[in-house]
Amino acid sequence: MGQPRVMAKVLIAGCGYVGCALGTMLVADGHEVFGLRRSPDALPSGIKLVKADLTLPETLGAVPSGIDTIFYTAGASGSTEEGYREAYVDGMGRLLHALSELGERPRRIFFTSSTSVYEQRRGEWVDEESHARPSSFRGDIMLLTERLMLAGSIPGTVVRFGGIYGPGRERLVRAVKDGKVAVRNDEAHFTNRIHRDDAAGCLRYLMGQDELDDMYLGVDHEAAEESVVLRWLADRTGVKLPELDPDNPLAKVRRAGSKRCRNDRLTAAGYRFQYPTFREGYEMIIRGMSEGS
Repeated sequence: MGQPRVMAKVLIAGCGYVGCALGTMLVADGHEVFGLRRSPDALPSGIKLVKADLTLPETLGAVPSGIDTIFYTAGASGSTEEGYREAYVDGMGRLLHALSELGERPRRIFFTSSTSVYEQRRGEWVDEESHARPSSFRGDIMLLTERLMLAGSIPGTVVRFGGIYGPGRERLVRAVKDGKVAVRNDEAHFTNRIHRDDAAGCLRYLMGQDELDDMYLGVDHEAAEESVVLRWLADRTGVKLPELDPDNPLAKVRRAGSKRCRNDRLTAAGYRFQYPTFREGYEMIIRGMSEGS
């Protein structure tokens, strides 16, 4: 996959699950990488800590000068609307204001958004041109944050990620192994996902491109039907999944969503996936769980 041509000074604001993986890649490329986080917990080797809090504007003066590229990869500290607004809309606004006050003008800022900005839930195909009208406060806040960033003076690119999974996020595999999920046999329910290493990898790749669109969908090649994923996991882990009785009250409850997201723009830009579908990605997770047991 493409290597950035010019060594850069990079800030990863909210350096967590995806941010640490991205930072490790960029350090290996020879970039100077700073990870902004409120916790002094150790960052991966080579990433320099910027101890600051996106909820506390007075701490953002610690942002290093001369930053070329910013990745805003922060996550909400909780699942409440207040927590989401604090982490995304307010946090992004504070960072942009701090950069302006410091006289800093990075070449580009990337925001890791979410496919939750789309309301489609009947298996419709979705791409970057599809109408975004969220049906949850999470999607509303993500969309507001996108607009705030793109309206700013710093050139920006949004990557709307599907469900991010990978090392340390083994909940679904364990639930299948423990018989805690059941297969439904009613209407199809489509899911979209991307492995953490591809989420970080596509951000790294886009950073190195001279010309960028303002938005990309970050999902793998297969918008997989939920029951297909569950049956594949059950087969690989050697269990038999129960089927959900249609008379069970749970059968009348459906998670939000069921859309099929296209990654055509990302692949047309030249990104090549390490884990093209859930099969390759979960295979690595299952293997890692077996080796660790």
